Amino acid sequence: MNLRRDVFQAIADPTRRAILLLVASQSLTAGAIASNFHTARPTVSKHLQILTECELLKQKQSGREIYYHINAKQMKEIADFIEPFRKMWDERFNKLETIMKKYKSKK
Repeated sequence: MNLRRDVFQAIADPTRRAILLLVASQSLTAGAIASNFHTARPTVSKHLQILTECELLKQKQSGREIYYHINAKQMKEIADFIEPFRKMWDERFNKLETIMKKYKSKK
């Protein structure tokens, strides 16, 4: 049985989110990514494995090095899922702001 990791569980981890931020602007090797953290390299490798299994990162081999880069398509799917919630909360905060302005003007 082939189990695919859950994308939202993957991005729930702060280290994995930090890795995504690192590779968002440029492709990096596992060693270059690991140098940004105060953890053992195998720990970072496990995070990279999880992000790759979730298809948030892609790998590209260049000679002996493997470079990790962001999978924009998968990130867009996450953003598309989150967008309705962001809109809903924006609307609620805007309504609250309007109410608060009316309340302050009555004082």
